[in-house]
Order: sequence, then C-alpha cells, then structure tokens
Amino acid sequence: MEINITNNGDSMVCTLAGRLDTPASLQVSKDIQPLLDNADKEIILDCTDLEYISSSGLRILLGIRKETARKGGKVILKHIREEIRQVFLMTGFYNLFEIQDS
Repeated sequence: MEINITNNGDSMVCTLAGRLDTPASLQVSKDIQPLLDNADKEIILDCTDLEYISSSGLRILLGIRKETARKGGKVILKHIREEIRQVFLMTGFYNLFEIQDS
C-alpha cells in the first residue's frame, strides 16, 4: 500500500495505491496523521490506483470523515473503481462521502 499526501494550502490531496487491507491498515493509520491534523481543510482522497479495501480500510476512511466533520472540513473521494464502489454501496458508505468521478 502506497500513500502520498500533498498539502495544497486550502486542501490536502492523498493518493492511495494498492490494497487497503488489514495488514496495510496498521501502517496507513500512522501515515494519514497529516490528514487528521489538517481535518479543517478539504481532504481529497484519490482512489485511482486503490485496488481493494477491507473493513479495516473502511474504518480508516470513516475516521477521516469523523475528524473532518468535527473540525469543519470535508472529504471527497475521487476516481473509485467499480469494485470499490460496490463495497461502498453494500456497506452504506456511499452515502457518507462525496464521491466524484472526474
């Protein structure tokens, strides 16, 4: 799992690549700290190269969403694959996030 976070002033962009599964989630939990520290901004999660997400990965995204809601920020998911979109639909997460395809 690879994560790249860029601070663009009024927004944070995080690209996710690989499998956000249980083994990866331990490291990802640490790697996303800059997003949580800047949760008052718009956080864009670019999922173009995200291949898989497990319940542990969903929990991480929910934690980001909760922190942005608490601090007045916003989370946008971009470019999610159809397989991941189906996971979001089945779990009810689809309605929790703003999802953009472009």
